[in-house]
Amino acid sequence: MRATLITLIGPQISSDLTDAISTGLQALAGAGGEVTNSRPPHAENLVQLTVRQWSVEVADGVVREAFSSLIPAAQRAGADLLITPSEFLAPGPRLIVTDVDSTLIQDEVIELLAQHAGTRAEVARVTEAAMRGELDFSQSLIERVATLRGVPENVYKAVFAALRLSPGVENLCRVLKGQGDFIGVVSGGFIEIVAPLAEKLEIDFARANALEIANGTLTGRVTGEIVDKRVKARTLRQWAQETGVGLERTIAVGDGANDLDMLAAAGLGVAYNAKPVVQQQADTAIAGPRLDALLAVIGN
Repeated sequence: MRATLITLIGPQISSDLTDAISTGLQALAGAGGEVTNSRPPHAENLVQLTVRQWSVEVADGVVREAFSSLIPAAQRAGADLLITPSEFLAPGPRLIVTDVDSTLIQDEVIELLAQHAGTRAEVARVTEAAMRGELDFSQSLIERVATLRGVPENVYKAVFAALRLSPGVENLCRVLKGQGDFIGVVSGGFIEIVAPLAEKLEIDFARANALEIANGTLTGRVTGEIVDKRVKARTLRQWAQETGVGLERTIAVGDGANDLDMLAAAGLGVAYNAKPVVQQQADTAIAGPRLDALLAVIGN
């Protein structure tokens, strides 16, 4: 039987929380599960985070049942308690697919674009409602993009320069690529920004919406198929097939309702600084602040 990983990670970890986890581990050991201390080899790069990790040779479902009640308690204490299925710990490449806006980066690109159209506040309100799952994503995207009509095409350079990577992104990509994993980004944002970002981070795959241009300005329309939650899930499956990675070894990371189908399709769906609806439905959740906490989650 392969081992399941239990990871406790956060800026500070209380003794009450570690005591509760120790009690659960003792119960698993008493039931015949072999429990050992573990440490991700790249944990030293997770700055400002404390990582404690245990390897438990018992069925994944048994571990999840034993510790699921402690996950909300950990989050209330400012930490994350994460359970990693054994499938991700075997040798060989994995496929990690992340959302972009408010995941790979701290910004919403459409809001940065809307800043140049004078419609940022209006667009931000609609974006927030769409990410909570209160609005149809495709229709909300059409409405938000319409406010960009007339913005000059050279706005892309200014927007790209304003992007803020989420903490730990560069370390995450460097480590994953260095050990032979595949990385993809799929976004309800725009390929004009996503493609150069993926190139900068040496990401293998990128997919996003395309903005229509006429006479050097944005028309206020998108071209082609809109990248909604169904397209995100389909894209993950497509990249898994292209790389030869089984779906059980795919990891999807996102924050909004538009990511839910992708998180469900992946072997491990990870909510990162996510809306409540996403935290509730994902397999596991990272409350932040660093995206490279994912390295500990998947046993690195």
